[in-house]
Amino acid sequence: MTTTEAELFAIRCGISYAISVPGTHTINVVTDSIHAAMRIFDYSRHPYQYHTIPILKDIHSFVSHHPDCHIIFWDCPSKAEWPPHLRADTDSKQQVPSFYHFPCKTSWDFCRKEECDSLVNLWKMYFQATDWKGRQFLDLTDDKGAIIEPAYTKGGAWLKNFQNSPSLCARATRMITNYAPTGEYRQRFFPNKPRNCPCDKTTFETREHIIFNCPLYDKSWRLIDNTLKFHLTFLELNPRAFCFQDNIS
Repeated sequence: MTTTEAELFAIRCGISYAISVPGTHTINVVTDSIHAAMRIFDYSRHPYQYHTIPILKDIHSFVSHHPDCHIIFWDCPSKAEWPPHLRADTDSKQQVPSFYHFPCKTSWDFCRKEECDSLVNLWKMYFQATDWKGRQFLDLTDDKGAIIEPAYTKGGAWLKNFQNSPSLCARATRMITNYAPTGEYRQRFFPNKPRNCPCDKTTFETREHIIFNCPLYDKSWRLIDNTLKFHLTFLELNPRAFCFQDNIS
Protein backbone atom coordinates (compact mmCIF):
# COMPACT_ATOMS: atom_id res chain seq x y z
CA MET A 1 0.00 0.00 0.00
CA THR A 2 1.38 3.41 -0.97
CA THR A 3 1.57 6.40 1.40
CA THR A 4 -1.40 8.06 -0.30
CA GLU A 5 -3.46 4.89 -0.10
CA ALA A 6 -2.63 4.51 3.59
CA GLU A 7 -3.60 8.11 4.32
CA LEU A 8 -6.89 7.83 2.46
CA PHE A 9 -7.67 4.54 4.20
CA ALA A 10 -7.08 6.22 7.60
CA ILE A 11 -9.34 9.15 6.64
CA ARG A 12 -11.96 6.71 5.38
CA CYS A 13 -11.97 4.79 8.67
CA GLY A 14 -12.03 7.98 10.75
CA ILE A 15 -14.95 9.60 8.91
CA SER A 16 -16.89 6.34 8.86
CA TYR A 17 -16.53 6.04 12.63
CA ALA A 18 -17.28 9.72 13.32
CA ILE A 19 -20.58 9.78 11.43
CA SER A 20 -21.70 6.69 13.33
CA VAL A 21 -21.47 8.53 16.66
CA PRO A 22 -24.91 9.98 17.59
CA GLY A 23 -25.07 13.76 17.88
CA THR A 24 -22.01 14.44 15.70
CA HIS A 25 -22.35 17.67 13.75
CA THR A 26 -18.74 18.63 13.10
CA ILE A 27 -15.89 16.42 11.96
CA ASN A 28 -12.31 17.72 11.98
CA VAL A 29 -9.90 15.76 9.81
CA VAL A 30 -6.29 16.55 10.79
CA THR A 31 -3.73 15.23 8.30
CA ASP A 32 -0.07 15.72 7.48
CA SER A 33 -0.79 14.70 3.87
CA ILE A 34 -3.22 17.33 2.67
CA HIS A 35 -2.35 16.46 -0.95
CA ALA A 36 -3.73 12.97 -0.28
CA ALA A 37 -6.93 14.41 1.23
CA MET A 38 -7.40 16.57 -1.86
CA ARG A 39 -7.68 13.35 -3.89
CA ILE A 40 -11.09 12.85 -2.27
CA PHE A 41 -12.42 15.77 -4.30
CA ASP A 42 -10.59 14.89 -7.51
CA TYR A 43 -13.36 13.69 -9.83
CA SER A 44 -11.06 12.55 -12.62
CA ARG A 45 -10.06 8.92 -12.94
CA HIS A 46 -7.21 8.00 -10.59
CA PRO A 47 -5.93 4.89 -8.77
CA TYR A 48 -7.27 5.95 -5.36
CA GLN A 49 -10.98 5.84 -6.15
CA TYR A 50 -11.19 2.56 -4.25
CA HIS A 51 -11.08 4.75 -1.12
CA THR A 52 -12.27 8.18 -2.28
CA ILE A 53 -15.67 7.03 -3.59
CA PRO A 54 -16.75 5.50 -0.22
CA ILE A 55 -15.42 8.62 1.56
CA LEU A 56 -17.49 10.89 -0.70
CA LYS A 57 -20.59 8.76 -0.07
CA ASP A 58 -20.11 9.09 3.69
CA ILE A 59 -19.52 12.86 3.43
CA HIS A 60 -22.63 13.32 1.28
CA SER A 61 -24.73 11.29 3.70
CA PHE A 62 -23.38 13.23 6.68
CA VAL A 63 -23.79 16.80 5.37
CA SER A 64 -27.22 15.98 3.92
CA HIS A 65 -28.48 14.82 7.32
CA HIS A 66 -28.64 18.28 8.89
CA PRO A 67 -27.76 21.83 7.72
CA ASP A 68 -25.39 22.26 10.68
CA CYS A 69 -23.30 19.22 9.76
CA HIS A 70 -19.94 19.98 8.20
CA ILE A 71 -16.44 18.55 7.80
CA ILE A 72 -13.22 20.54 8.11
CA PHE A 73 -9.86 19.36 6.77
CA TRP A 74 -6.80 20.69 8.60
CA ASP A 75 -3.30 20.60 7.14
CA CYS A 76 -0.93 19.72 9.98
CA PRO A 77 2.64 19.10 8.74
CA SER A 78 4.67 16.69 10.86
CA LYS A 79 7.29 19.38 11.42
CA ALA A 80 4.68 21.43 13.30
CA GLU A 81 4.84 18.79 16.07
CA TRP A 82 1.30 19.46 17.27
CA PRO A 83 0.99 17.26 20.42
CA PRO A 84 -2.41 15.65 19.65
CA HIS A 85 -1.23 14.81 16.14
CA LEU A 86 2.05 13.39 17.44
CA ARG A 87 0.20 11.16 19.91
CA ALA A 88 -2.15 9.90 17.22
CA ASP A 89 0.76 9.26 14.85
CA THR A 90 2.70 7.38 17.54
CA ASP A 91 -0.30 5.28 18.55
CA SER A 92 -1.09 4.34 14.95
CA LYS A 93 2.48 3.25 14.26
CA GLN A 94 2.57 1.11 17.41
CA GLN A 95 -0.67 -0.63 16.55
CA VAL A 96 -0.10 -4.11 15.11
CA PRO A 97 -3.13 -5.37 13.15
CA SER A 98 -3.95 -9.01 13.77
CA PHE A 99 -5.18 -9.55 10.21
CA TYR A 100 -4.37 -7.99 6.87
CA HIS A 101 -6.81 -8.07 4.02
CA PHE A 102 -5.76 -6.64 0.70
CA PRO A 103 -7.86 -7.04 -2.46
CA CYS A 104 -4.64 -7.30 -4.47
CA LYS A 105 -1.02 -8.02 -3.61
CA THR A 106 0.25 -5.37 -6.02
CA SER A 107 -0.60 -1.69 -6.20
CA TRP A 108 -2.85 -0.19 -8.85
CA ASP A 109 0.08 1.81 -10.25
CA PHE A 110 2.23 -1.30 -10.61
CA CYS A 111 -0.60 -3.20 -12.32
CA ARG A 112 -1.08 -0.31 -14.76
CA LYS A 113 2.65 -0.19 -15.53
CA GLU A 114 2.75 -3.95 -16.02
CA GLU A 115 -0.19 -3.79 -18.43
CA CYS A 116 1.36 -0.88 -20.38
CA ASP A 117 4.70 -2.70 -20.66
CA SER A 118 2.90 -5.78 -21.94
CA LEU A 119 1.06 -3.74 -24.59
CA VAL A 120 4.25 -1.99 -25.73
CA ASN A 121 6.04 -5.33 -26.08
CA LEU A 122 3.10 -6.58 -28.14
CA TRP A 123 3.26 -3.47 -30.36
CA LYS A 124 6.99 -4.00 -30.90
CA MET A 125 6.43 -7.63 -31.83
CA TYR A 126 3.78 -6.65 -34.40
CA PHE A 127 5.96 -3.77 -35.57
CA GLN A 128 8.74 -6.18 -36.50
CA ALA A 129 6.35 -8.23 -38.63
CA THR A 130 6.20 -6.89 -42.20
CA ASP A 131 2.65 -8.13 -42.66
CA TRP A 132 1.45 -5.87 -39.82
CA LYS A 133 3.23 -2.58 -40.52
CA GLY A 134 3.26 -2.95 -44.32
CA ARG A 135 6.01 -3.77 -46.77
CA GLN A 136 6.32 -0.13 -47.79
CA PHE A 137 6.90 1.14 -44.25
CA LEU A 138 9.96 3.40 -44.04
CA ASP A 139 12.14 2.34 -41.10
CA LEU A 140 13.70 5.53 -39.75
CA THR A 141 16.28 5.96 -37.01
CA ASP A 142 16.78 8.34 -34.12
CA ASP A 143 19.84 10.56 -33.74
CA LYS A 144 21.81 7.63 -32.30
CA GLY A 145 21.15 5.42 -35.31
CA ALA A 146 18.66 3.09 -33.60
CA ILE A 147 15.48 2.07 -35.45
CA ILE A 148 12.53 3.98 -33.98
CA GLU A 149 10.06 1.62 -32.30
CA PRO A 150 6.58 2.18 -30.85
CA ALA A 151 6.45 3.98 -27.50
CA TYR A 152 3.75 5.74 -25.47
CA THR A 153 5.74 7.87 -23.01
CA LYS A 154 6.72 11.52 -23.56
CA GLY A 155 4.57 11.95 -26.65
CA GLY A 156 5.55 8.67 -28.30
CA ALA A 157 8.32 8.01 -30.77
CA TRP A 158 6.98 9.99 -33.76
CA LEU A 159 4.24 12.48 -32.84
CA LYS A 160 6.40 14.60 -30.54
CA ASN A 161 8.58 15.50 -33.55
CA PHE A 162 5.76 16.97 -35.65
CA GLN A 163 5.68 20.34 -33.84
CA ASN A 164 1.90 20.11 -33.29
CA SER A 165 1.41 20.59 -37.03
CA PRO A 166 -1.45 18.49 -38.49
CA SER A 167 -0.15 19.17 -42.02
CA LEU A 168 3.38 18.02 -41.22
CA CYS A 169 2.02 14.97 -39.39
CA ALA A 170 -0.20 14.02 -42.35
CA ARG A 171 2.60 14.39 -44.91
CA ALA A 172 5.07 12.50 -42.70
CA THR A 173 2.55 9.67 -42.30
CA ARG A 174 2.11 9.46 -46.07
CA MET A 175 5.86 9.45 -46.56
CA ILE A 176 6.56 6.79 -43.91
CA THR A 177 3.78 4.42 -45.02
CA ASN A 178 4.20 5.24 -48.74
CA TYR A 179 0.48 5.88 -49.05
CA ALA A 180 1.02 9.15 -50.86
CA PRO A 181 0.08 10.84 -54.17
CA THR A 182 3.08 9.45 -56.08
CA GLY A 183 3.52 7.44 -59.26
CA GLU A 184 4.54 4.44 -57.17
CA TYR A 185 1.24 4.59 -55.29
CA ARG A 186 -0.81 5.14 -58.45
CA GLN A 187 0.84 2.11 -60.10
CA ARG A 188 -0.47 -0.09 -57.28
CA PHE A 189 -3.96 1.33 -56.86
CA PHE A 190 -4.72 3.47 -59.94
CA PRO A 191 -2.80 1.84 -62.83
CA ASN A 192 -4.49 4.08 -65.41
CA LYS A 193 -3.13 7.26 -63.79
CA PRO A 194 0.27 8.85 -64.66
CA ARG A 195 3.23 7.22 -62.94
CA ASN A 196 6.19 9.29 -64.08
CA CYS A 197 7.56 12.27 -62.19
CA PRO A 198 6.67 15.75 -63.51
CA CYS A 199 10.35 16.71 -63.33
CA ASP A 200 11.15 15.07 -66.71
CA LYS A 201 8.03 13.03 -67.56
CA THR A 202 10.15 9.86 -67.92
CA THR A 203 11.45 8.97 -64.42
CA PHE A 204 9.26 6.64 -62.38
CA GLU A 205 8.05 8.70 -59.40
CA THR A 206 8.97 6.81 -56.24
CA ARG A 207 9.30 7.95 -52.66
CA GLU A 208 13.08 7.69 -52.83
CA HIS A 209 13.18 9.72 -56.06
CA ILE A 210 11.18 12.52 -54.45
CA ILE A 211 13.34 12.63 -51.31
CA PHE A 212 16.80 12.19 -52.78
CA ASN A 213 16.84 12.91 -56.52
CA CYS A 214 13.95 14.98 -57.83
CA PRO A 215 15.13 18.48 -58.89
CA LEU A 216 11.69 19.92 -58.14
CA TYR A 217 12.43 19.79 -54.41
CA ASP A 218 14.87 21.72 -52.28
CA LYS A 219 18.06 19.72 -51.56
CA SER A 220 20.03 22.64 -50.12
CA TRP A 221 20.63 20.93 -46.79
CA ARG A 222 22.90 18.33 -48.50
CA LEU A 223 22.59 15.84 -45.64
CA ILE A 224 21.68 12.30 -46.59
CA ASP A 225 20.87 9.81 -43.85
CA ASN A 226 18.01 7.66 -42.58
CA THR A 227 17.04 9.63 -39.49
CA LEU A 228 13.56 10.91 -38.78
CA LYS A 229 15.03 14.38 -38.26
CA PHE A 230 16.48 14.39 -41.80
CA HIS A 231 13.18 13.40 -43.39
CA LEU A 232 11.20 15.95 -41.37
CA THR A 233 13.68 18.64 -42.42
CA PHE A 234 13.00 17.68 -46.02
CA LEU A 235 9.24 17.99 -45.47
CA GLU A 236 9.61 21.37 -43.78
CA LEU A 237 11.74 22.73 -46.63
CA ASN A 238 9.37 21.27 -49.22
CA PRO A 239 5.74 21.92 -48.20
CA ARG A 240 4.56 20.43 -51.53
CA ALA A 241 6.19 17.04 -50.88
CA PHE A 242 3.69 14.24 -50.28
CA CYS A 243 0.89 16.77 -50.40
CA PHE A 244 -2.23 16.31 -52.51
CA GLN A 245 -2.59 18.91 -55.23
CA ASP A 246 -5.80 20.26 -53.68
CA ASN A 247 -3.85 21.17 -50.53
CA ILE A 248 -1.11 23.12 -52.29
CA SER A 249 -1.51 26.88 -51.91
